[in-house]
Amino acid sequence: MQFIDQAEISVKAGDGGDGLVAFRREKYVPAGGPAGGNGGHGGSVYLEAVDQLQTLLDVRYAHRFQAQNGQRGGPKNRTGASGADYVVQVPCGTVVYDADSNEYLGDLVTPQQRLCVAPGGKGGLGNRHFLSNRNRAPETALPGLPGEERRLRLELKLLAEVGIIGLPNAGKSTLIAALSAARPKIADYPFTTLIPNLGVVRRPSGDGTVFADIPGLIQGAHQGAGLGHEFLRHIERTRLLLHLVDATAADPVAHYQAIQQELAAYGRGLVERPQILALNKVDAVPQEILDELLPMLQAASGQPVQTISAVTQAGLDTLLQTVWQSLDRELVTDAVSAAP
Repeated sequence: MQFIDQAEISVKAGDGGDGLVAFRREKYVPAGGPAGGNGGHGGSVYLEAVDQLQTLLDVRYAHRFQAQNGQRGGPKNRTGASGADYVVQVPCGTVVYDADSNEYLGDLVTPQQRLCVAPGGKGGLGNRHFLSNRNRAPETALPGLPGEERRLRLELKLLAEVGIIGLPNAGKSTLIAALSAARPKIADYPFTTLIPNLGVVRRPSGDGTVFADIPGLIQGAHQGAGLGHEFLRHIERTRLLLHLVDATAADPVAHYQAIQQELAAYGRGLVERPQILALNKVDAVPQEILDELLPMLQAASGQPVQTISAVTQAGLDTLLQTVWQSLDRELVTDAVSAAP
């Protein structure tokens, strides 16, 4: 699948229909008077979030969308037909900006949520609206107003509660494959994963929690190095970060610190996001080396370190219990913060 998480589109709302100058000319009506109808309103352009889409691929290559114009007013005070709205479907998690001013317009998170990005023009008034005691036969009507036209920048931020982060080859894809039904590409070389992978992990209660494997984070990612600059934005929506460190690396503590520095440099509160630290591939490291490494990693992180092996699935049950407990604490915190 080609993963497209940014796109730029042009939208044009429909123009309002013109008002009409017309008069009643009926056989048995001695004083007809003005009877020009109003123009119809132009259609608006909406963005709608849908579950069926996972990328912005569809809108990237069909990037201009235009609603219908309103129709001109008719005689006998008939209002012109309004133009049909145009609805552009985008994935849930799409953030919308004005491409020229960089103004934030909205965030489409839930299915069927809509955002009006270009309102249609109003229809012009017919001459019946200009009837007065001084002007019994007005010959004035107003043109319809033009619909709004603008360029939009769309950014997709994946909707996942848990983001799995770590340097390339830390075992993120192997872990998400072990925990869920996701089947990402797995190999023993860096940058195997080129797109974020999503997997649903079932809780004991039966509810599903979405995990995202965030690829391409290396030193300098916030400045565009590797793939991290493209995918760091996907971490912004997560409630919890699961930080994997490769136990077989030459310096696992330095690997941990490198990712922390990138989160801090990227900003947006990522470094303050709750984290669970897991040392992966412990099955491939002698116990005496682990006994030396764990205190060093705990001292550097200031938190307990989970020891797991995504390949043998050792320690995964304990890791998930910690994840569920952390998520539950975050939900309680959110509920207290939202309380009046």
